Amino acid sequence: MRIPAPQISSFNPPRRTLMGPGPSDVPQRILEAMARPTIGHLDPAFSTMMEETKALLRYAFQTENKLTFPVSGPGSVGMEMCFVNLVEPGDKVIVCVNGVFGGRMVENVKRTGGIAVVVEDAWGTPADPAKVAAAFAANPDAKLLAFVHAETSTGAQSDAAALAAVAGRHGALTIMDCVTSLAGTPVLVDEWGIDAAYSGSQKCLSCTPGIAPVTFGERAVAKVRARKTPVQSWFMDLNLVLGYWSGEGKRTYHHTAPINPLYGLHEALRMLAEEGLEAAWARHRAMHEKLRDGLETLGLGFVVAEAARLPQLNSVYIPAGVDDGAARSRLINEFNLEIGAGLGALSGKIWRIGLMGYSARQGNVDYCLKAVKAVVG
Repeated sequence: MRIPAPQISSFNPPRRTLMGPGPSDVPQRILEAMARPTIGHLDPAFSTMMEETKALLRYAFQTENKLTFPVSGPGSVGMEMCFVNLVEPGDKVIVCVNGVFGGRMVENVKRTGGIAVVVEDAWGTPADPAKVAAAFAANPDAKLLAFVHAETSTGAQSDAAALAAVAGRHGALTIMDCVTSLAGTPVLVDEWGIDAAYSGSQKCLSCTPGIAPVTFGERAVAKVRARKTPVQSWFMDLNLVLGYWSGEGKRTYHHTAPINPLYGLHEALRMLAEEGLEAAWARHRAMHEKLRDGLETLGLGFVVAEAARLPQLNSVYIPAGVDDGAARSRLINEFNLEIGAGLGALSGKIWRIGLMGYSARQGNVDYCLKAVKAVVG
């Protein structure tokens, strides 16, 4: 007996206002770009778009690194690409952990056979460069420093320039997570001396999830070429994927790229270039300040001190007597508004309100404050 075909209607998602930790609202212009005709991933026209995307990403990262391109996969794949290529078995890596995503870096070091030296700071505070310096003093053979520039689990921003400077003084490479910071707050890869960085398409770039921009500097590339062991992942081996993304000579087949989502990323990066990085950073800051003032008027206190606070990811303590799950359910069901819950030790204690990319606009701020006021009484 054959299994009958299920009778399922087309999926029509509800219209939400996305103000969580990601994804952010996607503007119609990007959705329309993704609806354009699909062509082959080796098509000459697609190759031209790939080169434009790489140039636009260099602008977003503020780098001249030739090896700057979008990885087919979410930000977690970008993270893994950095670690599987740059960490060999036995390599000692100093990892800053001040939230969930620093912890994921530790897991990546372990899975590549590296040795993780953990530098811990309290959740909601930035990574401390002095602690990192002490870790290098105690581990002079450490080859890399890994840190999260913008910790999505708390909304804390670390001083990437200071951390990279410590690594540089000890001859170590740097891996930086800028998933939540890219295009929302300054990310200056070349100026800061960052060797490898990764981000995501669904945060301040306001594209759909599933693409991870990455950039590798010359020192990072040299380390990959000098490896004594093969990269443990075939899919993420830079030596293989570059045959497709390098643009030097004939492209070689590596995998079928997500063609239409890449149209969307291309358009998102064009929009960023049209607005200008400085203007985008200023917009995120201005909207944060308006949201901050409104939330504080409602009696919601921030988790992160103002000096280290990310404008695009606002973590606030849930008021006493307010049930986390019930309140967020009301926001979804009554207001079609999504905000984020706390993670790990902060689960049930905080809300994470995103102002990322297209979501960072006055209408969203006003609507969010109105809705939050209704659920906190």
